[in-house]
Amino acid sequence: MSGLLTPYLSVNLEILENNIQTMARRAKEKGVKLRPHIKAHKMPQIALRQIQAGAVGVTVATLGEAEVMIEAGIKDILVAYQMVGKEKILRLLDLAQKARISVAVDNKKNAAELNEWAGTRNILLPVMIEIDTGLHRCGLLPGPDVVDFVKELQQLPHLEAVGLMTHAGHAYGSSPERIPDIGLEEGRQMAELAKLLEHNGIKELEVSVGSTPTALYNLQVPGVTEIRPGNYVFYDAIQVGLGVAKAEQCALQVVSMVISRPAKDRLVIDAGSKTFALDKGAHGMSVVQGFGIILGYPHLLLERLSEEHGIIKVTGEGPLPELGEKLCIIPNHACTAINLANEVIVMKNGSVYDKWPVAARGLVQ
Repeated sequence: MSGLLTPYLSVNLEILENNIQTMARRAKEKGVKLRPHIKAHKMPQIALRQIQAGAVGVTVATLGEAEVMIEAGIKDILVAYQMVGKEKILRLLDLAQKARISVAVDNKKNAAELNEWAGTRNILLPVMIEIDTGLHRCGLLPGPDVVDFVKELQQLPHLEAVGLMTHAGHAYGSSPERIPDIGLEEGRQMAELAKLLEHNGIKELEVSVGSTPTALYNLQVPGVTEIRPGNYVFYDAIQVGLGVAKAEQCALQVVSMVISRPAKDRLVIDAGSKTFALDKGAHGMSVVQGFGIILGYPHLLLERLSEEHGIIKVTGEGPLPELGEKLCIIPNHACTAINLANEVIVMKNGSVYDKWPVAARGLVQ
C-alpha cells in the first residue's frame, strides 16, 4: 500500500468473498431466496460474485443502479422504490425490455399510472407491494387494506402482483438486544399477511424481507421466501455497534494518513466528510461513537470531520501514530462512503489485487 495516495477505500477480497458465501449458504440452508441490495457496493464485480454464490437476482434503489447491473449481464432486478411520473416510468419500461424488472408499489394512483404506461409498450410489469412493518417510511400497513389493494391490482391488465416486500430499517435505530425481536416480528408480520391473502384467494406471492441486521432472524420465520440484505458484503462500524458483525468481518476500510499532530490529545488525518460522509447511520442510530473504528488504536476516537480533515481525539493511554503513518479505519456507514468514492483498492493476501470502479456511484436517479 506504500505507493497509493491517501485517502482511499480498501476492500479485503478474502473477507468480502467470505461474507458473500456465508450469507448465501445461510439462505440456501433455509430454502430462502437471496436477492441482495447492491446500493451498499454499487459495483458489478461484487454483484456478479453474489449471483455466482447463489443469489437469484439483485435489488436496487435507483434506475441508474439498475442500468449498471443490466449492462453487467444481470437479468433479474427488483427496483425497491416507487417510480412515479411519466419520465421515470418510461425509463423503467425501457429496462423491462432488457431484463426481468419488478418494482415497488404502495399507492393506487401510482399503480394506475404504471399500468397505463406499461400498456403503451404492451408489457406485463411485475410489482411488489410494499408493506410497512415498523419503519414508517413507505408502504401499506399489514391488514385487510392490503387484500383490497392487491385485488385492485389484479384488475389492471398490465401489472402482475408478484409479491410483498418490506424493509425493517428501524432495526438500525434500536440496540443489539432488540435486533432478534425486530427481525422475527418483521418476518411474522409478512408471513401472517401472506396467509391472510391466501385466505382471500391470493396465492403464491413472494414474501420478501430485508436488512442486514435482521436477515438471520428473518430466515427463522416460516413463510419468508426471500431476503434482501445489502451491507453484509462489507459490514461497517454500525453493524459492529449493533452486534451483527465483528471488526474482523468488515471488508471495507478507509486508509488515511496522519498529516498533523498539533496537540498532545489531537491528531489530524487527510480524510474528512468527503470520504467518510457525515451520517452516523440511518434511522436514529445511536450505537456508534465518532465516525469510524480506528484499527490498532482503541484509545483514539475519530471525533470530528471537516471536508478534507478528520480530527482524532486521544482518549486514553497508548502509543500514538507517527506523522505520515497510514491508519486503517472502518467507516460508520459503508453505503455512503462507497457512494463518495470513484474506485476501491482491492487487497488480496496483503497486496494490491485490483482496482474496481464504483460504477453506480452518484446514480441517484
